Amino acid sequence: MTRCEQICQDATTDATASHPLTPGSDAERIARLLSAAPLFSGLATGDISRFAHGARELTVTKGDILFHRGHTCTGFHLVIRGQIKLAFISSEGNEKVVEILHPGQSFGEAVMFMDKPYVVMAQALTDGELLHISKQVVFDEIGRDPAFARKIIAGLSRRLHQLVGDVESYSLRSGRDRIVGYLLRVEEGDSDEVHDGRVSIRLPTNKGTIASRLNLTQEHFSRILHELSDAGLIEVEGRTIHIPDLTRLRATLT
Repeated sequence: MTRCEQICQDATTDATASHPLTPGSDAERIARLLSAAPLFSGLATGDISRFAHGARELTVTKGDILFHRGHTCTGFHLVIRGQIKLAFISSEGNEKVVEILHPGQSFGEAVMFMDKPYVVMAQALTDGELLHISKQVVFDEIGRDPAFARKIIAGLSRRLHQLVGDVESYSLRSGRDRIVGYLLRVEEGDSDEVHDGRVSIRLPTNKGTIASRLNLTQEHFSRILHELSDAGLIEVEGRTIHIPDLTRLRATLT
């Protein structure tokens, strides 16, 4: 059992607590973090309090393992700060990144509801902070609040929709289109505004991890970046990608 898993296991002991929040306490701090997350927006103070008593704060450093494939799921995680990758590891040690998660995103809900062990491993790509919410408090709140149940279902539905999109991309789109699409999504995620003209984006993690997420080898990923650069569509400066003309880059998608 990893250190993170031990902390998550401890969260189950307070999952049914209903005593009020004490100003300055860990539970009060967790309640403030929860209230800022989209999944918990709109919940009453008493509802947030119940979640806070069934949650634990995790501080991770780059490289920390949250859980391995086959380990018991005791709840789900919410990313507060940093980045987390979910990945399969083969018996030969090869890695396939399934998802890269950012602040505000959650993971682990599906296996929590199925009462199954984790099917992937989770590792911190950066130093960060997460909350682990005990499955017991989630189940209790779903029974109490249909609106919260709908939010959980909506989140799982978005994840399924993304998975279908990934399968379509891997099956029908070229490596070049996958990378261009990824760069455009990163640019769109950096701002609520739609930009044209020249912009610069910073890749959220190393190129090898992104290549795996896009189902490409690192060599293929680098070769396509060079091709895009030679075509004048991007300029590569380490992890910073300059896009001279967004409209022109969008137009290359087939």
